[in-house]
Amino acid sequence: MSEPLIVALGREFGSGGHEIARSLAKRFSLPLYEKNMLEAIAQTRELDVEHLARYDEQPKNRLMYRTVKGFSNAPGDALAQMQFQYLREQADAGRSFVVVGRCAEEVLRDRPGLVSIFVLADRDFKLTRTMERGAETTGEALAIMTREDRRRRLYHDQFCKGKWGDARNYDLTVNSARLGIEGTANILAQYIHARTSQGEADKP
Repeated sequence: MSEPLIVALGREFGSGGHEIARSLAKRFSLPLYEKNMLEAIAQTRELDVEHLARYDEQPKNRLMYRTVKGFSNAPGDALAQMQFQYLREQADAGRSFVVVGRCAEEVLRDRPGLVSIFVLADRDFKLTRTMERGAETTGEALAIMTREDRRRRLYHDQFCKGKWGDARNYDLTVNSARLGIEGTANILAQYIHARTSQGEADKP
């Protein structure tokens, strides 16, 4: 792979987005960035990784924190900016990777080799997966799905001009319920191969 490849993958809760990202990272032999970014950030800035984890992809509580002249005193905002900077540094260094969430489709929008994807799924598909992960009742699973998607949307839209999950903000939006997790990963891998092949063909 002569040019960097960056796969930015957003996801609805229960859609299997994480598993798909992991599969794509393995297929293309790329590092996968998600919570593990916190360890790298904590080491370079001499911070406590467990403390950072409390604010990972968490929207700001507007009743507790304020933004004055563009500066916020919310720890979650500070962590988000650290993560955005980390992703930009990796991209600017010419590294290839897969990243889950973290507003990457907008943070890295102008980087060459970016492929942005959003994974959604039918309600029943997500419901089944959420119950397999420990929810004991349908009501509990639905509450978790609603809460987590709301958290992701608020976090994303707090930092991005484009709306979370809006197909116009991604190269590709896919319903993982149609082909399942591995089937969806297969289709996405074909799309990424096509994109990278096109990039090679466009070279003079």
